[in-house]
Amino acid sequence: MRIIFSVLTLLLTVNLSYASFPTVRNVATTNQTISTETISEDMDEAVAPVAASSGKSQIAAALLAWTVGVIGIHRFYLGYTWQGVVQILTLGGLGIWTLIDLIRIITGDLKPKGGRYSKTF
Repeated sequence: MRIIFSVLTLLLTVNLSYASFPTVRNVATTNQTISTETISEDMDEAVAPVAASSGKSQIAAALLAWTVGVIGIHRFYLGYTWQGVVQILTLGGLGIWTLIDLIRIITGDLKPKGGRYSKTF
């Protein structure tokens, strides 16, 4: 039981430490003129990878749901912290919620929060 709590504590602190919003780079110039096209291209490069995928693997999410789905680790992995906490408290809805989540992950219906999978089946 002590191991489970330490793993959950680690997952909560790791999950909450990342920014969930895009950041903008500051461009410092010294006597240079930068066109708006250059800034626009830089912004597209900075934002596009975040919008394209979340860096999460569908295979990893399915394996987490299959092995430790009752305690909701797959929800923490996908970015749904509060749903993960509720799954811990209800033991995955006595296994029913876990089974539904596993099916949704396999079919691609349950995606990472704010994105899509970078690796799929």
